[in-house]
Formats: sequence, C-alpha cells, structure tokens
Amino acid sequence: MLHIDKIIRVLSIPYSAFISVIFGIMILSFPIGAYIVFNSNIGNNINFQYPTDGINFFIGGISYKLPISFQVGDVFIIAWSIYVILFSISFMGPRGSLTTMLSNVMAEGWRDLKENGLVNMIAWFAILILFSVAIDLVQESFGIKIESPQSQNNLIQFSQIMIAPLTEEFGFRVLLIGVPLFLIFSYRASWKLFFRSLWRPAAYLHITNYRRVMALIITVGIFFGAAHIISGTPWSPGKFTQAAIAGIIIGWVYVRYGLGPAILIHWGTNYFIYSYLFFISVISQSPISNETINPFSGTLEQLLIVTGAIAVSIKVLNYIRSRQESTTVTQL
Repeated sequence: MLHIDKIIRVLSIPYSAFISVIFGIMILSFPIGAYIVFNSNIGNNINFQYPTDGINFFIGGISYKLPISFQVGDVFIIAWSIYVILFSISFMGPRGSLTTMLSNVMAEGWRDLKENGLVNMIAWFAILILFSVAIDLVQESFGIKIESPQSQNNLIQFSQIMIAPLTEEFGFRVLLIGVPLFLIFSYRASWKLFFRSLWRPAAYLHITNYRRVMALIITVGIFFGAAHIISGTPWSPGKFTQAAIAGIIIGWVYVRYGLGPAILIHWGTNYFIYSYLFFISVISQSPISNETINPFSGTLEQLLIVTGAIAVSIKVLNYIRSRQESTTVTQL
C-alpha cells in the first residue's frame, strides 16, 4: 500500500500542473468565444443580429425544435452566461475550491480529499478526449472515418455547437438518467428532493445498487451515440462509438458529481475546443477544416491525452488501494 501511495504522490505533481494549465486555457476561451461572435467575420454575410428559426432540443433522443425566434447574439449571451455560472459554481465546490484541492493534492497526493466539481470535470474531460482519440485511431485503421455535419455558415455552426451541451444534457442526462434514478432510489416523495436529485443524484439519493445505475448509464450512452447519427443534423456512422463512450462518461460524471460538471464536459468538447479552432481560423484567414492540424490544436490534444492517461492511472491506483484497505479491515 505504501508503494501505491508513493506512485500516486509522484503522479500528482504533474497531474496538478496539467489541470492548472487546462483550467487557464478554458478561462481564456470565454472572451475568445465572445470575440468570435461579436467582432469577427466568420459569418461572412451575416452577423450576431441574424435571427434563428428556433432552438433544437433533444428529448428522449428525438430532436424537437422550439419555434421561438432569437438573434444569434441573444442565444450566445444566454448560453455563455449559463456556462460562466456553472464554471464558477464548479470552481468553488461543493466541498472545497479548485485552488484548495490542488494545494492539498500537491501536499498529500491525489486521494479526493476534497471534492471539487471543476477539477473532476477537467479530469474526466481529459479521459474522454483520451478515449475519443484512441477510438478514432482504431476505427481509422479499419477505414472508418468520422465526418462532421456540413454547415453552410460558420457563425450558425458555432451557435449550434455552443447551445448543444445545454439542450442535449437536459434531454439525455436529466430526463433519461436523473428522473429514473429518482423513481428508483428516492426515499420519500418530495419536490425539493426531486430537483436536488436532478442536480446531484449521488448526493441526494440513497443509491444502493450501482450495477443498475451503470446499466442505465450505458443504455443511455448507447442511445446518445445513436442519436448523433440518426437525429437532427447527423454525423457519419463512425461517430456512433465515440459519442456512445462520451455519453457513458458524461452519464457517470452526472450521477457522481452532478449536472454542472456533466454540462461542462460537453461544453469542453464543443464550445471550448471550437472557440479556439474558429479563432485560429479567423486570425490565419484559412478554413476551419485546416485548423484541426495546426500546432496549437496538436499541443492541446497532447496535453489532454497525457492528463487523461495520468487521471486513469491515479483512479486505477486509488481503486486498488481502496480494495487493499477493505481487505485489511475485513481481516482485522
């Protein structure tokens, strides 16, 4: 057990540093996204005053359009504000700020001494990127490529990418995971408990059977993957596996850490990454299709992959240590 503790403490130093760097890059994406929408010309002949014909919602895996007209700028401000609020809430808690947790980790090793939504969000986001890259490489070795939906206007595409984490997380995680978990594990009928459990299921529900929880998460994750290739503006079939794994990871984060970190992971794959891709496209005056291979994107991907690999290693080691501790207690 002491050997495992030493390895975790060694890994915790670069892990904390990488988490801090990713946090800083994420912070910068907020003003960058605002610049793209309100000051750049990515929309060519349209700008932030362009009216939309409605907002798409995924309810039960099926796309529905809410027929309310908004300007692109209005949609951006509303969604952007929600993400800032969720980012701030996750930074502060629920049981310790990001800076407090990282300082404790540097001193004592990564043992989840204090839960912090943003730290766990960044860790699982990096794990998601690690798995996504691995899946993409395996599928490409079999000639299966992932092709994104085509969009005629970059401003409209960025707007749709930005709003998707809010609409999809409500339709998949809240309705298909949160509500069933309340019906299965709630110990009393209460509206207050209902809404709290939708916000953080594991914190407010007496979950006694995680096999049933994982079965639900995996089922919804598969559903999530299928929706990407059959609903709305579909991706190519190669997206199914990648989206399904992402859905399972986000589903687990939702149950374990809450809706805020789950939405922010989805925000990371959409707004965070694409804000930089569109920004580089604007600065270099080149198509966004060329920006996925630029030096910054490559460096960011490598940073996330390494962070994800360390996160997986630490979580596996912590699991082994907890099993050893349980065995020792049983023997005593």
